[in-house]
Amino acid sequence: MRTRDSNKEDIVKQKAIQLLVEKGIEGFSMNRLAKESKISVATLYIYYSDKDDLITKIGIEIGKNFFDEMTKDFSPTMPFKDGLYKQWENRIRFTQSKPLEVSCWEVLTHSSYGESILEESLIDFKIIMGNFFKNAIERKELIPTISKEVFWSMAYGPLYSLLRFERDGKNFGGGVFKLNKKTTDEAFELVIKALTP
Repeated sequence: MRTRDSNKEDIVKQKAIQLLVEKGIEGFSMNRLAKESKISVATLYIYYSDKDDLITKIGIEIGKNFFDEMTKDFSPTMPFKDGLYKQWENRIRFTQSKPLEVSCWEVLTHSSYGESILEESLIDFKIIMGNFFKNAIERKELIPTISKEVFWSMAYGPLYSLLRFERDGKNFGGGVFKLNKKTTDEAFELVIKALTP
């Protein structure tokens, strides 16, 4: 029986992420992945039982890494404004340092794999953020009647729009765009005004 080689496994993961972003799920195959990774197809099956297993495991790993990063230096007991700003900082850092993983995450979570990947990835994060949301309402730092869906849209939608501009490198007018602290803080202050009593 052949043994696992962690270096090969890392290469396979990185190539799989790259192919999923470039080709999409429909254009992704184990044969193409093996060729790009410079290994045999049989070697892939040492690490994954099939294409679905590979895609699901890679999605869960990206998700767990992302949500672990979101909780760095963050506590659900933080004042609402401080905690939300820390979430923004963490999301910006992850998105800027791992653009390929973020693109792959978007591809996978908007596919038929999305539900199972999110369910597995979000377990701990949902509890932490649920407590953060509840604590902010109890301390009257957040509008009490806001639904979680509206909260998420208002709290993070502006940030992800700015990050998309940065990913594309241009603004609406086609000019160069690079996210900076001034722009981040301007958007954040508007979000705080919208979400706080």
